[in-house]
Amino acid sequence: QVQLVESGGGLVQAGGSLRLSCAASGRTFSGYSLGWFRQAAGKEREFVAAISWRGGTTNYAESVKGRFTISRDAAKNTVYLQMNSLKPEDTAVYYCTARMGWYSIDKSQYDYWGQGTQVTVSS
Repeated sequence: QVQLVESGGGLVQAGGSLRLSCAASGRTFSGYSLGWFRQAAGKEREFVAAISWRGGTTNYAESVKGRFTISRDAAKNTVYLQMNSLKPEDTAVYYCTARMGWYSIDKSQYDYWGQGTQVTVSS
């Protein structure tokens, strides 16, 4: 059983940066792809970024390309989301997720979810 715990959210002004972390416990990440999704108030949960289990392949939503970077540290069982040039429309609860095998942009394909961390970007 994988347990995911996010941290690093908060309030930041537009143009600022935040780094989210997601620590896994229960088992190692070996064989698991990891992803970040977000859900704004009143909206569907949407794909943000994903990374393959070996860390060699990444994928990003068009809305965050060039601003966000996903990475992972296998030794620490942790995945990160570096968010730069933040915009008010990035405001949402950000969720860490994991699935065995290749990553997906479809939230229904993921097996494990964290509890989420709030990111608020003020204008």
